[in-house]
Amino acid sequence: MSLEGSVFTAPEDSGDPVLNVSTWEQHQYHIWLPGIGIAAVYGIIIFVGLVGNVTLMRTCLMVKSMRTVPNLFLSSLALGDVLLLLTCAPVDASRYLVDEWLFGRVGCKLIPFIQLSSVGVSVFTLTALSADRYRAIVRPLDIHRSSATRSICLRAGSIWLLSMSLAIPEAVFSDLHTFTTSHTNETFVTCAPYPSAGELHPKIHSTAFFLIFYIIPLFTISVYYCFIAHSLVRSSVDIPAEGNLHLQKQIKSRKRLAKTVLVFVGLFAVCWLPSHVIYLYRSYHYDQVDTSLGHFIASVCARILAFTNSCVNPFALYLMSKSFRKHFNKQLLCCTSPSRFKSQNSGSTNITTV
Repeated sequence: MSLEGSVFTAPEDSGDPVLNVSTWEQHQYHIWLPGIGIAAVYGIIIFVGLVGNVTLMRTCLMVKSMRTVPNLFLSSLALGDVLLLLTCAPVDASRYLVDEWLFGRVGCKLIPFIQLSSVGVSVFTLTALSADRYRAIVRPLDIHRSSATRSICLRAGSIWLLSMSLAIPEAVFSDLHTFTTSHTNETFVTCAPYPSAGELHPKIHSTAFFLIFYIIPLFTISVYYCFIAHSLVRSSVDIPAEGNLHLQKQIKSRKRLAKTVLVFVGLFAVCWLPSHVIYLYRSYHYDQVDTSLGHFIASVCARILAFTNSCVNPFALYLMSKSFRKHFNKQLLCCTSPSRFKSQNSGSTNITTV
């Protein structure tokens, strides 16, 4: 399955204990005991990510002063992360517990579709955020026209529609296929986008997704930030040593906002690159199942790092924004009574951004 550990086997000759568990259907599953520790790490990621992203959405949508363009985009990003953590992360964790695919043919088509949609929402939303920062800094006269709530919702909805459209082939082609380990000749059935036979389709599949969901968006973001950096440097040079304080504060605020978005982009790039690399490696060796310990460790670390990206954004924003930190604490700790919260929403006139 795309961007996912489509073929998982425990390291060859690992010697680790296995627990046999019988279901009500008298079918016997083999639980790999070290996988319990890996699944526990997934559990921590899911819990932390859900708390952070749900609180971020509540903060950005319920606090009137936080309903800015970047924050509304971040809410859409957080929704995609919540969807990924609730559906794909538990499925991924189950691969390290039992030696069979547990979710049937329907799950094999639905889970890859959800995961790729979420990845698309993440990277395309970050691209849209970079474009918004470009307009706000390089073309500030367009900011009012582009900041209309209806326009923001339309752009966010378009991102979701585009992401789901690009994920449709994943749902169509993913299916249960039989693979054979290279050393022991043991066969097993798992969810994958293509059968083990054939070499061309997996290569095209992995390369296309690497370009569409990683290289091209990050290149586009880099271009935007080159223009942003040039504009900020030029603005700083043009301001006299004792220039307008309001203009200096405005430039400082723009730099801070651009830095925040750049941090999110950097986190995405770092967290998802290993997963893309592992998937490319497997696709170019699709007829072989690598059961080496090194490949197994690299795969586990890449998968955990990819899902970690779905829980770090709220806490990165928490560290970088005082205004968000204040509202986040109120939402998380329930320190504000309903009446006071309503008063805050109706009476706030200051525009607070990330």
